[in-house]
Amino acid sequence: MSAKFSQPYQPLLLRILHGLTGLLAIAAIITAFWTYDTYDGRWGRIPLPKFTEIESIHGTFGLWTLLIFPFFVVYAFNRGQRRLVQLDSYSKLTQLGQPIWWYTIHRLVNTLSILAITFAVFSGKMMSEKWLPQGELNHFWYYAHLVSWLILVACIACHLLMSIKVGGMPLILSIINWRFRSQDSPTLWHQHFYNWRNNFDITMVKRWLFPFSLLKALEIFVLITIALAWIISLVKEIS
Repeated sequence: MSAKFSQPYQPLLLRILHGLTGLLAIAAIITAFWTYDTYDGRWGRIPLPKFTEIESIHGTFGLWTLLIFPFFVVYAFNRGQRRLVQLDSYSKLTQLGQPIWWYTIHRLVNTLSILAITFAVFSGKMMSEKWLPQGELNHFWYYAHLVSWLILVACIACHLLMSIKVGGMPLILSIINWRFRSQDSPTLWHQHFYNWRNNFDITMVKRWLFPFSLLKALEIFVLITIALAWIISLVKEIS
């Protein structure tokens, strides 16, 4: 649909993947604290209802995050790579207080947020759903998952603050605006996928891998970590 945009335009697929990943991650964060409050509470708690089923609800949100997240990762590191850390980010950090400094911090925070979600979903997959109900609170991966919760909360908070700083409310509203341009229409997605599948070959893989960069290394690291989360979890269940 055609329209005059007063806000910065965000591709529709980015808005969908970003929105789903963000909502699921926030739901997982909230239910994670409720789970901690119900079964642990050693470092402080608030008077939430004792709801023993909250762990399985948290696990469901974590699972859906893990399912959606790889698609967001591929999009973010390819079509959305200008929103992430760049090769010249370090030099731009020397321009303290300048607009480019804030944009660079925003990109760093975006990148760290992706790594934080990766850490959270991986550490969560390494846990057993039996630990907390049985009072087993001293497992390494439980502590790691608690740390990942703190890091993720900090990253999401910084992500929101930096988004407001560099783009203000127009940038925030552009993420939840459902208007889209004709080239972004979902009716074209099937054709795009069909063309990609038909043209997929070793040359396309080489174009994806090279030239090799920091962003490509981070993308591969995140995707391998997600794959390992599934593989290790499956092996644990079988054994």
